[in-house]
Amino acid sequence: MRFLRFFTDEGVVHLGLRYEGRVMDVTLAAQRLLAKDIVSPTAFMVEESDGPDQLATLVGSIAGSETLQREVLREADHLRLDAPLRDVRKLLALAGNYHQHIVESGFKDVDEPSRITPQVFMKPPSTCITAPGKPVSIRQANVFVDWEIELAVIIGRRGRDIPREKAMAFVFGYTILNDVSERDFNSRMADRKVREFDPFFDWLMGKWFDGFCPLGPEVLTADEIPDPHALAIRLWVNGQLMQDANTSQMIFGIPETISYISQVMTLEPGDIIAMGTPAGVGKGRGICLKPGDVMRGEIEGIGVLETPVNL
Repeated sequence: MRFLRFFTDEGVVHLGLRYEGRVMDVTLAAQRLLAKDIVSPTAFMVEESDGPDQLATLVGSIAGSETLQREVLREADHLRLDAPLRDVRKLLALAGNYHQHIVESGFKDVDEPSRITPQVFMKPPSTCITAPGKPVSIRQANVFVDWEIELAVIIGRRGRDIPREKAMAFVFGYTILNDVSERDFNSRMADRKVREFDPFFDWLMGKWFDGFCPLGPEVLTADEIPDPHALAIRLWVNGQLMQDANTSQMIFGIPETISYISQVMTLEPGDIIAMGTPAGVGKGRGICLKPGDVMRGEIEGIGVLETPVNL
């Protein structure tokens, strides 16, 4: 199944579901059939005991009623989309999870993955996540803004200390994420005294600018992706191919990443884990984003995430 969220003519966000070439207005259908307001895919995750059954009821009712179909089915072409998830408690991301990206970032590649651990950081979801097609803004504090296409894993069940062999059962689905990054934060500060850990914190805060996480356009449920570790992943800037890789090249896969993180924190429905970016970012090429640029990220089977850049 493919979930998306869109704006109605009145400017209200509704949850949609791809259905036979059109989009089912799940929010409207749930209001009519269940007397509920449902605006997020999290309503149908395993944590909600009756969620999957309610979804089956909605889809079955629509399939069996031409009257309901006329009311709740929309043409997809002209819908204005919001991010497919907004009720995200934790937005986690991996740094250095592709060999060649480590090298292009100026670091020594890892040759013994069994003796290292994932490098995990967080982005603030309420202010970083932005809708497909909505521009990323270059702000006064920005010096070198860069792109990073990533496979985003959506957690569907609460779990802690999750064994690696059971981790995939906690995945609800996947979407596309662009971990937009400021590479040279604070570099314009005159006469700055740089302390030992300042470069790390400059890098980290460069991840946190408002809108620096375009997300979407859809959430594809896990059953639709036979192997998330074998997907082509690409990104273009102004039509020029910049990143071209495959998720098979990730150093840490999804099961070990989920298991590792869950040793520290409880994973909850709607949490997102971005699995790192491959080589081809702008910093390694000396190319930064500028107003007027357009990023186009694509992951095989999941979709295309397009993001313009402005001031």
